[in-house]
Amino acid sequence: MDQFTLEIIRNSLFYASEEMGMALRNSAYSPNIKERMDHSAAIFDENGYLIAQAEHIPVHLGSLPWGLKNSIEYMEKEGINMEEGSMFLVNNPYISGTHLNDITVFRPIFYSNKLIAFAANKAHHSDIGGKVPGSISVDSKSIFEEGIIINPVFLLKHNEFVDDVISVISANSRNPYERKGDLRAQVAANLTGEKRVIELIKKYGLETFRESNSFAFSYAENLSKKRIGSMKKGNYKAIDYLEHPNGKNIKLQVRLEILEKRINVDYEGTDRQVDIPLNAVFGVTISGVYYAFRTLMGEDIPLNQGALNVFDIKAPNGIILNPIFPAPVAGGNVETSQRNVDLIYLAMSKILPEKVPAAAGGSMNNVMIGGILNGKSWAFYETIGVGIGAKKGKDGVDGIQSNMTNTMNTPIEEIERNFPIIIKKYEFRKDSSGAGEFRGGSGIIREYEIQCNNVTFTFLSDRGKIKPWGLFGGLSGENTKVIAKKDGKIRYENVKFSINLNEGDTIRIMTAGGGGYGSPKKRLRKKIIKDLENGIISKKYIDKFY
Repeated sequence: MDQFTLEIIRNSLFYASEEMGMALRNSAYSPNIKERMDHSAAIFDENGYLIAQAEHIPVHLGSLPWGLKNSIEYMEKEGINMEEGSMFLVNNPYISGTHLNDITVFRPIFYSNKLIAFAANKAHHSDIGGKVPGSISVDSKSIFEEGIIINPVFLLKHNEFVDDVISVISANSRNPYERKGDLRAQVAANLTGEKRVIELIKKYGLETFRESNSFAFSYAENLSKKRIGSMKKGNYKAIDYLEHPNGKNIKLQVRLEILEKRINVDYEGTDRQVDIPLNAVFGVTISGVYYAFRTLMGEDIPLNQGALNVFDIKAPNGIILNPIFPAPVAGGNVETSQRNVDLIYLAMSKILPEKVPAAAGGSMNNVMIGGILNGKSWAFYETIGVGIGAKKGKDGVDGIQSNMTNTMNTPIEEIERNFPIIIKKYEFRKDSSGAGEFRGGSGIIREYEIQCNNVTFTFLSDRGKIKPWGLFGGLSGENTKVIAKKDGKIRYENVKFSINLNEGDTIRIMTAGGGGYGSPKKRLRKKIIKDLENGIISKKYIDKFY
């Protein structure tokens, strides 16, 4: 088959995965999915190899191939057969990757009674049970405290919903109505993907479809090897830290070995798993590797199985980046994943100094709020953006989700319409960006006022003590800070805490800024003046750093 046809099929599959995401978003019930777009979609071949994925959430997408492979192996072991007209659901992180909130739904696609592909998606459900509203606590000792755990089960049989499965999930959530709607939206997304795959096969034939996939795999792998071949060969190490609520630092360490056509990634030396939800299952760890190198090797490389084949990733069992069941993992997906990217970038800054950015704000800044209102339970979840690190020739982006997350913000109107919460303040955090020839991005200030009593507010973040680092003379961005006003009294909170609030109490979150790049003394005067005029920095900041 000619190369033009193969390229048409490859690109059609990419847009099919994008359409899956749109179908999911448009039919979802929860603000977290329909507004923040906290979901991802992808298409795989019959062996579970990644063919195409949409530009959604990096931590979801990198773990989907790992999770689908594990799910297939689990089903084979348990004697669960792939049936035409079926769809499956799983959220056990030790099988599917990420954390319990992320429910993976996948559809085996058949053509002429043969399994020929899979459509799969992953969506973050704002509450899946557990000890706190939002299901992401700061002190769970095991995964059993984090919510309902589901190994691969039928969600659809003969294209009919298995109502018992939906009932069990919704009954374990503080937002049962949302769970039912979001699960049906995930089904709609996979049916959309299936439809597009079948259309392509009917138009071009099954053998051409498979030939296109094989060609795409080879092309991506060969291009990846070419980019690796241009890198400086050798071994490069880096160390960074997460912050334990008890005041101790948790060490993450990586060694990168750049070979002629491969990259070995070894996490030997990283601290052991911990007794709080900062452990990251291996699927999350490999997601960080895939993401970081994709940003450095070029977006022109198709992200499919071929592009993943050039990495050999090792993480000893029992470390924080590859914990042993039943270690708690809710925060590993959202926080440890971010530090893993910082770690890889720091190591790669010795190889590609002109491409690697300084550290971003280093956290997804997870906000979980919930309680009982008018006799009904409710739960709200969102994340808050940070400042992106600067890079050579470019300032960091202000107030945006960074690295392993790619979500939108939740509109204030959506929050105040659906929950007993008022957003009192939402603005860039002045003087939070790391100074440099190219400054880091500004963090965000977001303040919540509670409108009813007996509300549980949980916040899971990082970079409370250790500031996001700068590069090559650039200075660190400001660290994360939290101020609570409870019963009329001001108190400063840790960046990992849970508190009971009543009507009128407020929480102000100030997220971290990105690190700077290059000496502040080299920054152009006109850029400094522009930042001052835009309220990104103050006169005091200029006097201190410039």
